[in-house]
Amino acid sequence: MIRINENYRKLQSSYLFSEIGKRVSAFQEANPDREIIKLGIGDVTRPLPEACIRAFHEGVDDLANSPSFKGYGPEQGYPFLREKIATHDFQSRNADIDPSEIFVSDGSKCDTANIQELFATDIKIAIPDPVYPVYLDTNVMAGRTGIYKDGRYGGVVYLPSTAENDFLPDFPEEPVDLIYLCFPNNPTGATITLEALGRWVDFARDNHALILFDAAYESFIRDDSLPHSIYEVEGAKEVAVEFRSFSKTAGFTGTRCAYTVVPKTCRAYDSEGNPHNLNALWNRRHTTKFNGVSYPVQKAAAAVYTPEGQAQTRALIDYYLKNAALIRDRMKSLGFDFIGGENSPYIWINTGKDAWAFFDTLLHKAGVVCTPGPGFGRCGEGYVRISAFNDFEKVELAMDRIREALL
Repeated sequence: MIRINENYRKLQSSYLFSEIGKRVSAFQEANPDREIIKLGIGDVTRPLPEACIRAFHEGVDDLANSPSFKGYGPEQGYPFLREKIATHDFQSRNADIDPSEIFVSDGSKCDTANIQELFATDIKIAIPDPVYPVYLDTNVMAGRTGIYKDGRYGGVVYLPSTAENDFLPDFPEEPVDLIYLCFPNNPTGATITLEALGRWVDFARDNHALILFDAAYESFIRDDSLPHSIYEVEGAKEVAVEFRSFSKTAGFTGTRCAYTVVPKTCRAYDSEGNPHNLNALWNRRHTTKFNGVSYPVQKAAAAVYTPEGQAQTRALIDYYLKNAALIRDRMKSLGFDFIGGENSPYIWINTGKDAWAFFDTLLHKAGVVCTPGPGFGRCGEGYVRISAFNDFEKVELAMDRIREALL
């Protein structure tokens, strides 16, 4: 008799964005002429940078000729891309990352989900609340949690991120093995200083723990005092894995390209306490289960690092930050407290009421979609996330509608 993985039964029946989709579809069916403006999920709307488009075409043209044709490429990514990543994203910020420590993939969502396969099922995990759902759900699937009760899973160490601690989680009060951190944060938009990040690195080193650091939104940082990478902290290469994505940096959500950094000095331990090279373990997993990102896509990603590509991607991010500034300004004028939107595309808004009720109000009265905070964890109750990913004109219209709906 074929049997299922019973851990899947612990998952909540309605994934956040599925529930949003159901409510939006029901509203659209009942109001077919009503234009809906989506400021919910973090999907981009602007075209790819011209430098990337041109390189994409060049990559396709290479596949059309025998001398330049490419079949299977290196599973870890082509050297021309890995070398540019190491030089521009890390070495330029005094972070000593080698190209051999970089693994190109089709998405940081996939990588943050897949890397937990390297670790024992009985390790203790620490996860912020609110949090990007993939971190938690993949550990539920793997069997590292108990059952779901009163908004939380048993066996998980939750790290509340609230207004009381400036949305920066405090250290766990019990021993943990694996720590998830995301800055700029999804969903709150909070950022972390180099000093504060350094304290997390020290904590991990002192406790032989590992940090999984999601930096997918680092390109939105405009404050020069803030770190873009955990490897700007001394000693982080021993205790941290970092995830990056071209999805938001260059609008690759539909193109699919990201990368994970696993330093060769990073260690995990077996049941007898012996250290093992995490880079080698991830390489083994990566090469077994993944055949690499397509050559044209990697050519397009490499174009991000040309002078033209750098200027165009910065302009792209500035466009979304302009949207974020508008959202912040309008929500402030309506009297709401919020965080984010300055070094992040997300604005985390305290609604002062039930978050799903506020979601329904915006949907039904304004035709605007946001994301209810409880979908990110129990500490998200009373909050919604508004995304800056849309065309400026639509964001402006959405904020006009929200004002009219709430006044």
